[in-house]
Amino acid sequence: MTLPASSRLQFTEDLNICRILNGMWQVSGAHGRINPQVAIQNMFEYKDAGFTTWDLADHYGPAEDFIGEFRRQLAARYGKTALSEIQAFTKWVPRPGRMTKKIVAENIDISRRRMDTETLDLLQFHWWEYRDRSYLDALKYMAELQEEGKIKHLALTNFDTEHLEIISRNGINIVSNQVQYSLIDRRPQVRMSSYCQQHNIQLLAYGSLCGGFLSEKYLNKPEPRGGELNTVSLRKYKNMIDAWGGWQLFQELLTTLKAIAEKHAVSIANVAVRYVLEQPAVAGVIVGARLSISQHIEDNAAVFSFALDKTDYEQIETILAQSRNLYQLIGDCGDEYRR
Repeated sequence: MTLPASSRLQFTEDLNICRILNGMWQVSGAHGRINPQVAIQNMFEYKDAGFTTWDLADHYGPAEDFIGEFRRQLAARYGKTALSEIQAFTKWVPRPGRMTKKIVAENIDISRRRMDTETLDLLQFHWWEYRDRSYLDALKYMAELQEEGKIKHLALTNFDTEHLEIISRNGINIVSNQVQYSLIDRRPQVRMSSYCQQHNIQLLAYGSLCGGFLSEKYLNKPEPRGGELNTVSLRKYKNMIDAWGGWQLFQELLTTLKAIAEKHAVSIANVAVRYVLEQPAVAGVIVGARLSISQHIEDNAAVFSFALDKTDYEQIETILAQSRNLYQLIGDCGDEYRR
């Protein structure tokens, strides 16, 4: 299987990425037991199919270690030049507090060692407490490490528009912000997207499948409760669906998406991902890769086989217009993490 050229994006001058990123949150320990040997083999299968871009974090269990082992095996099989064919985007999520160059450098060095690389492709920074402005110190030191060759590009995750603007005004060059973005959660459309377009910042979207809810699996099914919500993702996104409009309206959305999916000979998940990929400022969508448990390589590839047309958008908007305004309920991107 070969992905079409439309699956690729020149994300930065030196990083050409797959627009569907393989999300590694699923190896964090909250989504089932992982077999490391099988997981690494699965990573080769994703790469060989054209899904070359990985999204991970320092706190996603063994995710950074998996990337390191994958890099070592890739170099052993095909030579070190093959390492340029993959991209690994990690995150640093420190506890708020005083930031020094030493603290920042030591943490970045941990990720570099775990991922077996001299230079991190993209470091996405998260900060829990805006009132603690030490995040600006941390970013300043990260920019210095970037100049020293330890980081290629700086990015953010779950920052709102106001603080993204503050960071930009302080002279920190940010290439992307990773935010929750889906048919259910369209908060980026309020402020974030237009700001990013104006300042050449791209969005990496997560939660676009609502933890799997946006799929045939939940079409015409009773509302799941309690023990049926057996992963962190399902519990999180069920709460989002409840806030958005509830299970009945969600079923109407799934029914509409199913009709659109059948028209294009794809899946509901494909339509949900395609919708986000087609939004302004969106560089890529992160789709969870449940390594050693289940794979969706062929289904993910179908995202690049079609485009949504005017009628599709009109049908989708008919349902979305009936939902609640999550921007008013929750706030801007990432505000749910800072209550």
